Amino acid sequence: MLVAIPKEGDMVCAHFGHCEEFTLYDTNAKTLKSVTNPGHQPGFLPGFLKELGTELVIAGGMGGRAQDLFAAQGIHLIVGISGKIDDVIVRFEKGELVSSGEVCSEHAHAGDCHS
Repeated sequence: MLVAIPKEGDMVCAHFGHCEEFTLYDTNAKTLKSVTNPGHQPGFLPGFLKELGTELVIAGGMGGRAQDLFAAQGIHLIVGISGKIDDVIVRFEKGELVSSGEVCSEHAHAGDCHS
C-alpha cells in the first residue's frame, strides 16, 4: 500500500493542502520517497495523489471538501495526526493511529488549523 503524509520539515504538516511536500511510504517495500506539493489548488491534490498510487493519506488538519474528494477517489484518510513523520509511520505500522475525523474549516493561515 502507498501512504501519503503531508510534511513540513520532518513533521506532519498541520494543514494538508499547505504542506511543502509529501512523504510517500510504501508499506510493502518499507521505503520512503518525497514528492513536492505541486500547489494548493482546490480539488487538485486528491487526483494527483491517486495518480501516484496513494491508497491512504495520514494528515493533520484537512478541510471537509478535501475529505469528500479523497473519498470519491477511493483514498482512505486518517486525520488529526501530528508528530515526526518517522514516529507516525512507526505508530501506523503498530496499528496505533486513530482518525479523529475532525474537519478543518480555517484556510486563511496554514499554521492555524490544529486537529
